[in-house]
Amino acid sequence: MERDSVFHNDRLGAPRNPLLDQLPSYQSLLYRRKPSASGSNKRRGSSRTRLGSSSSGKWGQTTLARQHEEKHRTQTLQRPVRELPKPMAEKRRDKDQRLEQAKDLSSWSQWRQSTRRTLRRLKEDGFEMLSNLELWRGDIHVIEGMFGTGILSYFSFLRFLVLLNFIMFLLMFGFVMLPIITAPHASGNTTFNHVDGFECSNYPSTSRRGLVVFHQHITDLLSGAGFLEQTYLFYGYYKVENIHFPKFTYNLPLAYLLVTIAYLFLSLIWIVKRSATGFKRKLVQDEDRFQSFCNKIFAGWDFCIVNDSAARLKRSSLLYELKTDLEEERIKQKIADRTRKEKCRIYVIRLILNLFVIAVLAACFYSIYIATNFSQKAQMTKVNFILDLIYEYLPSIVITLANFITPLIFSLIIQFEDYSPAFEIRFTLMRCVFMRLTSICVLLVSLWGQITSCQEGNCVCGYNHILYPCWESRVGQEMYKLMIFDFIIIGAVTVFVEFPRKLIVDYCDCGLAKWWGQQEFAIPQNVLEIVYGQTICWIGTFYCPLLPAICTIKYFIIFYIKKVTLVNNCRPATRPFRASSSNFFFLAVLLIGLALACVPVTIGIAQISCSQACGPFVNYTTSWEVLPRTVSQLPAGARMFLLAISSEAFAVSLFVITCLAMFYVIALAGAHKQVINQLREQLVMDGRDKRFLIQKLCQAQRTCAIISTGASSQSHSSDRVSPSYRSNSGVFLVQPPPDSATHV
Repeated sequence: MERDSVFHNDRLGAPRNPLLDQLPSYQSLLYRRKPSASGSNKRRGSSRTRLGSSSSGKWGQTTLARQHEEKHRTQTLQRPVRELPKPMAEKRRDKDQRLEQAKDLSSWSQWRQSTRRTLRRLKEDGFEMLSNLELWRGDIHVIEGMFGTGILSYFSFLRFLVLLNFIMFLLMFGFVMLPIITAPHASGNTTFNHVDGFECSNYPSTSRRGLVVFHQHITDLLSGAGFLEQTYLFYGYYKVENIHFPKFTYNLPLAYLLVTIAYLFLSLIWIVKRSATGFKRKLVQDEDRFQSFCNKIFAGWDFCIVNDSAARLKRSSLLYELKTDLEEERIKQKIADRTRKEKCRIYVIRLILNLFVIAVLAACFYSIYIATNFSQKAQMTKVNFILDLIYEYLPSIVITLANFITPLIFSLIIQFEDYSPAFEIRFTLMRCVFMRLTSICVLLVSLWGQITSCQEGNCVCGYNHILYPCWESRVGQEMYKLMIFDFIIIGAVTVFVEFPRKLIVDYCDCGLAKWWGQQEFAIPQNVLEIVYGQTICWIGTFYCPLLPAICTIKYFIIFYIKKVTLVNNCRPATRPFRASSSNFFFLAVLLIGLALACVPVTIGIAQISCSQACGPFVNYTTSWEVLPRTVSQLPAGARMFLLAISSEAFAVSLFVITCLAMFYVIALAGAHKQVINQLREQLVMDGRDKRFLIQKLCQAQRTCAIISTGASSQSHSSDRVSPSYRSNSGVFLVQPPPDSATHV
């Protein structure tokens, strides 16, 4: 058999054809190894280098490649025939071959193979069924096609919070409320916390007696006072210490505390897990933007689409993603072309605007502090229905007004600071996060300042038991009012602001209406609304156990409110946003809200004295005291084990092990990154080699055509050749682009 004169390498020397020595990959390798070779070793090394680079490195099959092909072949054999990307004739042939191979197997091997195949099908069917049961799947696909992935990330984020709050509600209901509900029906004896007649144990009832006017029920429903205060909704109702079932005793205070820790820890794990997934996608997409363009243009279409409407939605989604990428590239180029004078002007403008933002935030915080103190004092005296309701909701009104006005100010200011669209979202979101979440802290600080201060100066009960006999329920009522009022404002803005604006813009031809324009869907403001509500839910769940259920219903309704206003009242954004970084940043902001929510909950559990008149922790000084008291009642072995894992020695050892594991992961990530960079360089060299070989092939074809046509046709064809195709090294198909623009 005749050997290939071009790609065959002689074992004793250089290749028979010098074409391989002209490859860019070989020339680059030879240049890198040139300083390390000298004399005869250099010549022998050059020969070996040519042999090794052409046989093992380039044209031979390396061990890694053989392993990859073997793994790919094994995976192909394990995949069902219907999933193979082959024509039907080849699929039938593969199926017949597999049936023939199965006959040679033993009965045990055939049973294992059929069982594995059945389990795989059951797994795939289960995942497909779960994906079909995904909440709002069809609605979110429609939104993605109409408005792009930036707004899609908001609705996906909202769906995540609905599921999170539902899980939190199941925890509180299953471990706190359900034992109290089922105790009378399961022959369980309930041990209530004792009341010894001490002044701290006095908890007067707030239920209205006698003839009650209808509007008073509305006031109670909106404020959480009256008949709602002595229900499962608030902390004060759970005045139970132990529930004695036939075979065990249920410690409700311990369950209450552990469930609080559990839902905070569950939220942390779930958010970090989703953030890690989004962070990996962000790194991959931000590493090489050219790869992002190639993926969208050449591999972004779904060929399983057979419906015209689905095809239009997919086309719109790809169009919005490309517009986002191109807009960010334009902003980056504009930033790179700035002169020193323009940079100084931008920095001065940003400094002045940030000082203005700080002044606005300080004014809002002071207003919240004054409104909270005035509201608590005004609630002591009843005037009439309207004024009482205003006094009840005065802190919520001030906070909501601040949260409504400041995002508008920040959105107006950010336009003069000249940032990229993605950074505008993040920076505006950070300002609004600071405003909204810090406003909750100001409310709690002012409220706890009144709870822990007494007129005599020294609180006998550890808190102001005269004004706040059950201060946990009062904090729960404030969180309840914030949640309800936030939901009312969202619905009212949709009905009384956004919808009339749509009608005015559509049916009014005046210049003011045209200048006002149709509303855009503001991603930062809408994300902050749900992050703000979720932070309230995390803080208030300890004081209002049914708050996660209220939050779940609230977000469920908000999804449809936002969908209706998006489709009917809003227009696509003139500056679309990319969802990869935004989705990760939304979760990062939510993580900040969770960290902030843990602070007041921890202070309320570990520092402030429990109410002596209500709640499950009546017999304890602080809520945290139930945990060490329960541990002290355990058997000696379990008690020693828990004390050991909570000791300083175990904490230091765990910290050292965690640091070692972190260093190992960092080193492994560095090694993987180095390998990835080498593979990218190899891909670039492969592209150059392919371009070189195409040029040589075109040159050889053109030379053969010239020889066959003769001398006369040779001169005629040479006149028609463009000068751009002539070169000393041969004829090219196209002008080679610069090396820096070569991508594969």
